[in-house]
Amino acid sequence: MTTLVTTPPGAAPPRPSLKTWLMAVRPKTLTAGAVPVLVATSLAFGDGVGRLLPALAALVGAVLIQIGTNFINDYYDFKKGADTEERLGPKRVTQSGLIAPATVLMGGLACFALATLVGVYLVAVGGLPIVFIGVASLLCGYAYTGGPFPLAYRGLGDLFVLIFFGIVAVTGAYYVQAGFVSPAAWWASVPVGAIGTCLIVVNNQRDASTDVKAGKRTMVVRFGTGFGRAEYVVLLIASYATPFLLFARGYASAWVFLPLLSLPLVVPPLKLMLKAQGAALNPALGGTAKLQMVFGLLFAVGLYLR
Repeated sequence: MTTLVTTPPGAAPPRPSLKTWLMAVRPKTLTAGAVPVLVATSLAFGDGVGRLLPALAALVGAVLIQIGTNFINDYYDFKKGADTEERLGPKRVTQSGLIAPATVLMGGLACFALATLVGVYLVAVGGLPIVFIGVASLLCGYAYTGGPFPLAYRGLGDLFVLIFFGIVAVTGAYYVQAGFVSPAAWWASVPVGAIGTCLIVVNNQRDASTDVKAGKRTMVVRFGTGFGRAEYVVLLIASYATPFLLFARGYASAWVFLPLLSLPLVVPPLKLMLKAQGAALNPALGGTAKLQMVFGLLFAVGLYLR
């Protein structure tokens, strides 16, 4: 059963403030939309094929899709009973009664509409492939928790993030600038998507007990918390192995090893993931987001330098 915990029963939610909307945006998660474009753009400029305006448009579009997905996730997790007064993670605006559910949903759809407008320019630049990428990204962003087949409730949320906030985001952002996708761009999408997926794994690990009650069959719910810990470790290994593969295949210079400087940031969230559970994992979420940003920045610099 879903319960509003801030607004009294029958009372309308207060007019949302800017601070409340920022809470709904979930700023710490926006690295998932920004880092792929940053990495792709640095690689494109390093290859001599970068274009600033398409890169900026790709960044705006990716962040809008990320925000829209967050809003829709907020709405549907409340409606489906995944977000209740038992929630272990950061406060959600729908569940807590800070913003009316319909308003949150409309906010998500508005973000998708704005992303579509940005996409019109990207289609003009990149042609038909961008239509397919854009439509698929919007549909899957909505279907992450909404629609008749919500991906996160079927254990497909991890795969969605790996594909759309990794492979599709990096290669798509590279393509709108270069008109093609280089082998290095495909490889560069691996750590971007892998660390982004780590954020979902932390969420699923923390929320396993409440997800079971809501019928949210995440990978952790299906296979257990031991699987979640192993998944987190494997994704990190894949992320830090990729620079070695890029260098070995001649797609990058030795600067590509710059992300190794972020290894100390792995330790705190990894320790928590291996030992903690429930609300104690909240710092691991922030730590993983910080790792994603620092790794992404260093990776971008390393790919640009030759």
